[in-house]
Amino acid sequence: MAGAGAGYRELLRTPGVGRIIAAQLTARFPNGMTSLAILLHIEHVTGSYGSAGLVLAATSIGQAIAGPVTSRWMGRWGMRRVLTITLAICALSITGIALLSLPLPAYMALGLVAGLSTPPVQSAVRTIYPKMVTSKQLTPLFSLDASLQEIIWIVAPVLITFVATQVGTVPALLLIVVILIGGGAWFILSPEVGRVRIPRSRRGIGKVLTKAPVLLATVVGFLLIGACSAVEAGVVATFDHGGLEAGLVLAVFSVGSLAGGLVSGRIPISRWAMARRLAIVTVGLALTMVSLNVWWLGGTLVLAGIGIAPALAVLFAMTSASVKFSDTAEAFGWVGTGQLIGAAAGSATAGFLIDDIGAAGAYFAATAFAAVGLLVAIVFVRGFPDLRHRDASPIPDTEPVPTIR
Repeated sequence: MAGAGAGYRELLRTPGVGRIIAAQLTARFPNGMTSLAILLHIEHVTGSYGSAGLVLAATSIGQAIAGPVTSRWMGRWGMRRVLTITLAICALSITGIALLSLPLPAYMALGLVAGLSTPPVQSAVRTIYPKMVTSKQLTPLFSLDASLQEIIWIVAPVLITFVATQVGTVPALLLIVVILIGGGAWFILSPEVGRVRIPRSRRGIGKVLTKAPVLLATVVGFLLIGACSAVEAGVVATFDHGGLEAGLVLAVFSVGSLAGGLVSGRIPISRWAMARRLAIVTVGLALTMVSLNVWWLGGTLVLAGIGIAPALAVLFAMTSASVKFSDTAEAFGWVGTGQLIGAAAGSATAGFLIDDIGAAGAYFAATAFAAVGLLVAIVFVRGFPDLRHRDASPIPDTEPVPTIR
């Protein structure tokens, strides 16, 4: 751990790295708040969780569609322009949901627009990273990024739930708008966002998925985040709809992921790296089914969490290393869409099983998602790049043309 810590200190001393990490985490902070705030607000306004679920579904569909599309637009019109326009539309949509009294279809339409206009900060920053650090530093940077994003999932839901329940759902949504604008502006105005230009892709949209590592990253991301969402639903169901124990258990789940990501940052990524890391997640989740005692669940979820950020780091590194620089933003957009759909699928599957057999069903669903991800990583291991002796930098768009002597 000491060696890893020294490596991260050196990484953060690289000009601009600490600032861009802080800016993008702030800009993405609403990602951990918006769904919960919309759910609580629409339920409060309509008196129906079903109606709230429909608005939330519309928002999620919008986000899933937008991922690869808005990410690709950054290569056509520039990062700052796309980020600024999407930020403005998203902020206005969430403000409309907060302040306007509307029929359910109109709330769903605003939710869809908010999802479609979610600023592609994640795709942008992971496209910028290879241009900021040396090739040897890129994999540790992806690990640090995957670890630190756990802060969003630890702090944001607790903060927005407190504001929504203690102050009101309208102030909660308006707080999201303030953070969205402030964090988004900080990221957009970062010098690196203006300095890095993504070349316009010459390939049709979706063609990047013909690259095996990108398709595998999208599928495995779907399954991994599906497992995490099922766990969240299970924990809430286990501890009476979000009591103190639920918050603490979910927090230690994220803390395990944060610790795992920081420790694994300097470990070279082989073809089997994903399978090893998903094995940790699968074993930890399988053990949750032994007992629903708070201490047992906390311990097993810490174990499962240790594999999550390291697995995400492999996803980011393999995606970056497998495509041309002009395709990186779109590739990360597809990976993000896979994760969003996985989150919805995990929550829905867990919900049905909770209704049918109780909270234990959610942990069974989580284990199943993780186990299928592990199976994919084993069966298609040759599709995962071996990055032990190469860096995770994207393939240059212009390569030397071999000449005949």
